[in-house]
Amino acid sequence: MLVPFAIVTLNAFKSPAEYSSGGPLSLPQGLYLDGIVTFWQRVDFGLKLWNSLLISGVVAVAAVLLSVLNAYALGVGRVRGRLWLLVLFLVANTLPQEALVYPLYYLAKQVGLYDSKLAVMLIFTVIQGAFGTYLLSSVLGQFPRGILEAAEIDGASRWRILWGIVVPVSRPTLTVLLIFFFIWTWNEFFLPMVFLISNDNQTVPVALGVLQGEKMMDATMSSASALLGIVPAVAFFLIFQRTLTRGITVGAIK
Repeated sequence: MLVPFAIVTLNAFKSPAEYSSGGPLSLPQGLYLDGIVTFWQRVDFGLKLWNSLLISGVVAVAAVLLSVLNAYALGVGRVRGRLWLLVLFLVANTLPQEALVYPLYYLAKQVGLYDSKLAVMLIFTVIQGAFGTYLLSSVLGQFPRGILEAAEIDGASRWRILWGIVVPVSRPTLTVLLIFFFIWTWNEFFLPMVFLISNDNQTVPVALGVLQGEKMMDATMSSASALLGIVPAVAFFLIFQRTLTRGITVGAIK
């Protein structure tokens, strides 16, 4: 995984002349930043970065909340038809985005949300929430019933049990889901490309793909665009790496 990232980083700081003479594996002779600066200005990368951060952050938080509420009803509440509902969520996770794009496109057009970040947020919240519901339902289904019964005897409502007991105990698992939802949404390309057609609403992956398809760029600028596209996601992962590792470890021990 580190080798492609290292090659992209090396080429991002080369001049076109250095790339032509030394090839993609040669070391840069200096710190050439014109490719990064030119690409940043050409696509208004600051705006694209904000759009991706906003959409990914909102989807991650909303999808976790949706997953918790659904899983609490299915895993702890034991609603009727629980098994079939879980199968439905599982099937929803197997549907390809190509099969969903036309109905979602038509619906977004009808309700006036086409070319809106809100439409993408709602779509990915439901998609990620389906996976989170399926996963958390299995986790909460094994939640100690004695703790829940003790809380009920003390007079705690179901809402109080959820936010006062279930969520704090399940926090490591929820943190893992939050991190994964953020990274998965950040890397999404197909649906944002279809729903976000205006320049002001595009995300980082869409901006990279559109620019590569419409305009000629040298290899160094292509490397600069790839580097700028993956650095935020890598930085987010590294910042929360310890939290992610702790959450997975705690979940395994439990």
